[in-house]
Amino acid sequence: MSTFTDLLKSEIQLFIKDYQGVTTDLLLKNNVFTEVTNKELVQQIQGRRVAVKKLPFLLREGIIYPKNLSLEQASSEATARYKAQELRGKRFADLTCGFGIDAYFLSELFEEVTLVEEQPELLSIVQHNWEVLERKATFVNKKAEAFLTDTSQHYDVLYIDPARRDTQQQKKFLLEDLSPNILELQPLLLEKADKVITKLSPLIDIHYLLNTLNKVACIEVIALRNEVKEVLVIQEPQSTIDEVVIRCVNLESEDPILSFTNRELSASEVIYSSPKSYLYIPNNALLKSGAFNYIATYYGLKKLEVNTHLYTSDELIDNFAGRILEVTPIHHKQIKAKSHYNIIAKNYPLSVAELKKKYHLQEGGTDYLIFTRSVSGMEMLLGKEQK
Repeated sequence: MSTFTDLLKSEIQLFIKDYQGVTTDLLLKNNVFTEVTNKELVQQIQGRRVAVKKLPFLLREGIIYPKNLSLEQASSEATARYKAQELRGKRFADLTCGFGIDAYFLSELFEEVTLVEEQPELLSIVQHNWEVLERKATFVNKKAEAFLTDTSQHYDVLYIDPARRDTQQQKKFLLEDLSPNILELQPLLLEKADKVITKLSPLIDIHYLLNTLNKVACIEVIALRNEVKEVLVIQEPQSTIDEVVIRCVNLESEDPILSFTNRELSASEVIYSSPKSYLYIPNNALLKSGAFNYIATYYGLKKLEVNTHLYTSDELIDNFAGRILEVTPIHHKQIKAKSHYNIIAKNYPLSVAELKKKYHLQEGGTDYLIFTRSVSGMEMLLGKEQK
């Protein structure tokens, strides 16, 4: 394996920056440079391409990128910056630092920073990059479990992002199946920190978390441009509050952040209705939270049907966390073949692809076609976006 010094030579860095071809083609060719292999070049080229979209703060001289899997698992700069808000204190430790993106932003306002990573090669890359970025930390090559057992320090914040794949790369979702095992670590985590922040899969069930974990102060559902990226669990061992705040945020959008408690979630009632003048489509962070009835209660809306998570009103409601369409009923004979529509199918027997084929439609344009189900039965609506 080449050294960082070899990879950082000016002619090699220029090649990495300027290469626009398919990286798999490069793997089939003889090594371009004697100091580094083409496989190592591809790792840096792919890393830089990810950084352009996901981690622009790393686009500077001297940065080394890890293997693709570590980049895929790393938070984006946008989500990391959001999570860092209001975090400050004396001691911060990231128990599964990976490529160190979350740690870089979350630890910015802490006096002492510790990064724990069990993969030595990955940790050496992080240590190198932090020196380039002029950030100080203590780097520990251990498993999270061993570090927690060995340390005598108490931390203001412990952050952990457990691996969600097993050794066969199969996805895992239950807390006891993650690595490290979050359930087994709970006593140690809560003993050694004032605040424990755990990053989990966007697919994990919120009710499962509420029923499984103790001392939960807040659960955050974080979306980026309406794609749910992660679920964040914040535990505070000293907390005596028996209500959990659930916060839904859609970054890089104009949607407001919506917060409510688990009690409000379970206590909300709803009125069902056929579509009125306006149709409301919640953003995916809000839908992920399971706050289907609370949405109606909070905004004063009616819900189309128990399993249709669309909402309606006669009057336009501002500041909605999602899209708003002005709608009118339409008969299938009024749909023009080969016309362009933004097609939405919610709780409807046919998928968008099947509807496109059935009615000979094309995606695009400014008008919406909504196929859904309300308490009155199947609905076909023509819509124009209001927000």
